Amino acid sequence: MRKTVFIVFFASLMMLFVGTGCTDTKTMSADSISIDSLLIDSLGTDSLEALIEDEPMPKAADELFDDFIFNYAANRRLQTERTDYPVNLDSYGKVSQVEKGKWGMEHFFMRQGYYTLIFNSARQLDVVKDTAISCVYVEKISIAKNQVKRWLFNRVLGLWKMQGVKIIPLAKHEDAQFLKFYSHFVADSTFKAVSIAESVSFSGPDPEDDFSRMNGELMAEQVPMFLPWLPSGSFYNIHYGKEPYQASNTRVFVIRGIANGMESELTFERKKSGWMLTKLNT
Repeated sequence: MRKTVFIVFFASLMMLFVGTGCTDTKTMSADSISIDSLLIDSLGTDSLEALIEDEPMPKAADELFDDFIFNYAANRRLQTERTDYPVNLDSYGKVSQVEKGKWGMEHFFMRQGYYTLIFNSARQLDVVKDTAISCVYVEKISIAKNQVKRWLFNRVLGLWKMQGVKIIPLAKHEDAQFLKFYSHFVADSTFKAVSIAESVSFSGPDPEDDFSRMNGELMAEQVPMFLPWLPSGSFYNIHYGKEPYQASNTRVFVIRGIANGMESELTFERKKSGWMLTKLNT
């Protein structure tokens, strides 16, 4: 019953919409409908894909890449329309073109259930709501394969389009040093323990009150009990804007769930001894 009511509600919202360069003017959107925020808590990923597949994408979804990518990943017709064929494929420096008939549907993180975002500072989190962003890439970071596959999206004449794919060794990634640290942090409990600051700023749900949050400091030995699930092996990451990862001593690693509304932020700071977890927000 809840799904039926929600679908009717979503259809009503849809009726309200009648309507290779990157730029960086700062215009923020407050009114666009977010597929992420409206659908995630009500539907699982399979139901979400089915619903998006059956509905035309609202024009407003082109304002924010965050809205567009869910439609692109779930709607085969839209993905075909918004992919520039033949697809330019740069694989380890070898450039080729893939014709439309040989290019398969790419679901990205929809089947995985989550994606990540990596920022140089907390203030960069607002970039996902910046309507002026016109260049984004989605990357599949495969730690086990030491490989990164990137899909480049540009907004052309107001419409998001996928305009090329590049595959590089993980060592060539602009943030390879941090990603190497992260993979070690996830896989090795001993290394994880020594990579947690003595005092970690914490914000999270209060186990004794579903409507409240806890804010305070955790001692290093307490942190593992509050750490969320962390992706390993391979995961999809979204990078907004034309600029690559900047040289910075801070990384905010965000894990954002697709079907469960989960979101966690881990802040790492580079000290003399290496990267250290200094802040946790779940």
